[in-house]
Amino acid sequence: VQLQASGGGLVQAGGSLRLSCAASGRAFNTYTVAWFRQAPGTERDFVATIRGGSRTTLYAGSVKDRFTISRDNVENTVYLQMNSLKPEDTAVYYCAASRTVISSTLASSTAYNYWGQGTEVTVSS
Repeated sequence: VQLQASGGGLVQAGGSLRLSCAASGRAFNTYTVAWFRQAPGTERDFVATIRGGSRTTLYAGSVKDRFTISRDNVENTVYLQMNSLKPEDTAVYYCAASRTVISSTLASSTAYNYWGQGTEVTVSS
C-alpha cells in the first residue's frame, strides 16, 4: 500500500486543521492506520491510530479530546481532525499503516511498515 499525507499548513494557536492520508492498494479496510509526528530535533511520536474493521481508536494523551482520527474505507482515506491547536503541536505529521498490529504495539512506530511522506504543521502563538 502507498500512502500520501496532505493538509498541513500554518495556523494560529486555537485554530484547526484536517490532515488526510490517502491510500492506494487493495483491502485498505484491513489496515490499521496511524498518525505520528516529529518536531525538529525530537523523536517521532505517536499521535493516534484507528483499526481497519472495528475502527477502534487510540490517542496520545497530549492530543486526546482535541484530535479525532477517522477513516473512509470507500475513499481509502484516513483523516486527522485537529482542533484547539497549540504551538507544541508544530511538527511534520506522518501517516503509517500495517495489516498486522497487535494491541500492545499500536503506539509504536516499529509496528507499522508502510509510511507516507509527511505533511508539515506549524502552529503560531
